[in-house]
Amino acid sequence: MYRPQNLRIPGPTFVPQSVLAASARPLINHRGPEFASLLAGLTRALQDFLRTQNDVLLLTSSGSGAMEAAVANTLARGDRVIVFSSGSFGERFHSIAKAYGVDARRVDVPWGRAVDPDLVRDELAKEKGKDGAKAVLVTHNETSTGVLNPLKEIAEVVRESGKLFLVDSISGAGAVEVEVDEWGIDVLVSASQKGWGAPPGVGIITMGPRAWKAYDRSDLPKAYFDLQAAKASLEKAQTPATPSVTVFIALQESLKLMAEEGIAAICQRHRDLAYATRRGVQALGLQLFADEAHASPTVTSFRSPTRVDARNLIRILRESYDTVIAGGQGRLEGQIGRIGHMGFVTLQDMVSFMSALELTMRDLHQPVEPGQAIAALLRAYDEATQPPPKAKPAAARLIGSRR
Repeated sequence: MYRPQNLRIPGPTFVPQSVLAASARPLINHRGPEFASLLAGLTRALQDFLRTQNDVLLLTSSGSGAMEAAVANTLARGDRVIVFSSGSFGERFHSIAKAYGVDARRVDVPWGRAVDPDLVRDELAKEKGKDGAKAVLVTHNETSTGVLNPLKEIAEVVRESGKLFLVDSISGAGAVEVEVDEWGIDVLVSASQKGWGAPPGVGIITMGPRAWKAYDRSDLPKAYFDLQAAKASLEKAQTPATPSVTVFIALQESLKLMAEEGIAAICQRHRDLAYATRRGVQALGLQLFADEAHASPTVTSFRSPTRVDARNLIRILRESYDTVIAGGQGRLEGQIGRIGHMGFVTLQDMVSFMSALELTMRDLHQPVEPGQAIAALLRAYDEATQPPPKAKPAAARLIGSRR
């Protein structure tokens, strides 16, 4: 018998009932006026959320499809690029570039650490001259490690260099601050099933003027992912091929819910819940994996206890308490757990999660006091959400100084 799960993975995320209900509406003609209105509304809303006047194109694909489109539409055979990688998805960006015949140089950062803007500056200094790198590729929010790279600061360095800037913000956009135009991001990709809180199936990609100029010199193969074809179709309020109509409708509903909350409040909620989650995890004696100075607002990674395989912890959570988190990827398999607090996540969701985690730790014969993780979570959340104390008026401060 199916039982609903407490889904706490870094995507796909929990989808609100109203969004699911929207996706179950009768299909509409993807070449008709209803879809044209839907597509236009989605495009405008995403431009608002991403703070951009650039083209926003919607692809029927996963986020990886949007990453591939970013490479195929802006680079040429033999182009040199630098890929700054701090985890599994940085490696994926590099692999996609290599698959297209791009001369991609990967600069690795220890997993759990962020890409330092000074490192970007130093590596770009090596790429001067006619044969230097044409572009920089960066993953904004690395869900494999739970690290948020300082995108604004990195963007400033890349902008100074004049290089094209391609950003994978699949698990960042919609949950953390992104200013595409102000920061000078030429191409940004995202996906419907992460911070946007919709089902999987829609890749999101922005293309700025410099990216379109790069398109004109790109000679990489592209057909389904040809963004010029997508742009031409969008001008007719259509898509080049049949879109995932039901996911487009669901995304429209989730964006309505997000607009009601507001992007600033959404970003703050993610920061507050992430801080509280980290304190709850630590209260159980679990060690955080990511450098907390750059810990992701959407994913918390932790090391499993000594002599406990993270895969076993994850199995007990799932089988005994209907709670699903992710394990480590690649070289971190069996070593860490990854908790998603992304999208339409609430404090109540994380209280429920901490309860399941406490019970799992007990089953693993770890020393746990009932309620200790929940109490730490609630204390931290209260600390994070308390307004700062109001400053005394100047007269009151003067009076107080005379006492």
